[in-house]
Amino acid sequence: MSTSATQPIITPFAQMTTIKVGTRKSALALKQADYVVSALSKLHPTVNFEVRGMHSAADKDKVTALYKFGGKGLWTNELEAELSAGDLDMIVHSLKDMPTSLPEGLVLACITPREDPRDVVVVKKALEEKYKTLADLPEGAVVGTSSVRRMAQIRRRYPHLRFKDMRGNIDTRLKKLDAEDGEFSVLILAAAGLHRMDQHARISQYLEADTEGGGMLHAVGQGGLGIEARADDKKTLDILKQLEDVPAMLACEAERSVMRTLEGGCSIPIGVETQWLEGDKLRLTGTVVNVEGTEAADAERTEVIKTREEAVEFGKRVAKELTDNGAQKILDVINEDREANRDKAQPFIPA
Repeated sequence: MSTSATQPIITPFAQMTTIKVGTRKSALALKQADYVVSALSKLHPTVNFEVRGMHSAADKDKVTALYKFGGKGLWTNELEAELSAGDLDMIVHSLKDMPTSLPEGLVLACITPREDPRDVVVVKKALEEKYKTLADLPEGAVVGTSSVRRMAQIRRRYPHLRFKDMRGNIDTRLKKLDAEDGEFSVLILAAAGLHRMDQHARISQYLEADTEGGGMLHAVGQGGLGIEARADDKKTLDILKQLEDVPAMLACEAERSVMRTLEGGCSIPIGVETQWLEGDKLRLTGTVVNVEGTEAADAERTEVIKTREEAVEFGKRVAKELTDNGAQKILDVINEDREANRDKAQPFIPA
């Protein structure tokens, strides 16, 4: 990972200031926080950054499928409570885990340079010589993922495959995949996490929209790191300004606007893909797929985007196109099913 800023900023504090940085306690989350702290320390050498880890509700329960938890903020609620109370000064999130609407008084203060946002296929080690892509897999082969979005999009193109929930950190998932008595043939993971954890050699296939045999759009904000802070904390907001990557921020704000407009959460099958073209033009592709993979609404637009406000409005227009193409019908069915099963949803249990 790299930072767009190259020159240190001499922070005008009379004495050493300590900034408390919150993160989840997973190995990947801690590595991401360390990256942010390292970059900020180079920009602000007179500031002391202190990382504080915390387990989220989803970290504590590694058995329940993610889509069975109730409510939003599955990965963020406890950390945001600490931030609001002043016990933290900022939180480093995987941007794809951040709700698109934040608690009152909190803001998405910074988006760092983006890692590869694509989803990828990882093949069981014993099967690596036999299979390379999803198209290679035989009928009934088991795909490991906890993401409804991934299941829905893969079912759309490969209805002969089976799916089973897969939870845990990256190393845990890879061990489950490679187990001799395990039933998984492949896992679907985010390329960004594998790259950050130096596991990119396990990637067998990238699944972006234009790849033959891929045709899959990634999660909103995937590959990005979002830093959350209090809206009235000018000191912290000023410290974060130099770290923000503007192209990544604009693309991610457009993606988040699509989801916010459609009112989708982490268990809504919304996929996106953004690409910068010449002349400040941003292409945004979106898809909403029903859980069975049998119905889908697609949209794609390209516009000149130069400001955060333009990115947000752009996302709203793509969301409207998705709605016009049938997304609302799909989302209504999903929301009705969620409401019908609300009593079965796992309750949020604070730390």
